Amino acid sequence: MTELGPVAWPPAPIRTERLVLREPEARDRAAFIELFASPEVGTYIGGPRSRAELERAVPEVPRRRPGLFVIDLDGAMIGMITLDRRDAERPGHVRPEAGEAELGYMFLPEAWGYGYAAEASAAALDWFADVLPTERVVLCTQSSNDRSMRLAAKLGFTEVERFEEYGAEQWLGVWSPVTPSG
Repeated sequence: MTELGPVAWPPAPIRTERLVLREPEARDRAAFIELFASPEVGTYIGGPRSRAELERAVPEVPRRRPGLFVIDLDGAMIGMITLDRRDAERPGHVRPEAGEAELGYMFLPEAWGYGYAAEASAAALDWFADVLPTERVVLCTQSSNDRSMRLAAKLGFTEVERFEEYGAEQWLGVWSPVTPSG
């Protein structure tokens, strides 16, 4: 994926009522491995990866890159949020030249059901609207992923299209920053 563009990175940590969105640190390595090895997390993203493969592949300090936020609850990583450019080769776009900003998120199963994904995603979208105020954001999820579909609606994403990818129906929604009138 292409980087976000003219965005100063890393931003200062973003604090919400319960969470901190920050850059990855060495202490997050085990949580990254757990996240990508989890069968529950992998259900809608092509399945879990092998723990042995991840132990070899994940560096001691997980890769820092623009658009990647670790979600920290009380000093421990519970998930991650990404804001990346959607690959032009993939189906599902809202502008002809493609390359839209795309919101992605993954949380450890023990963090599900507490509203952390909504809280962290809303904070990341607010940050994005501050640094790139005119740009829309897309979100793509399997239409059968009920939790992700509810989160997209809660965050204010509206459906643009559905298409087939990875052997399943995908839902593409768009979010635009709210601009005050007048």
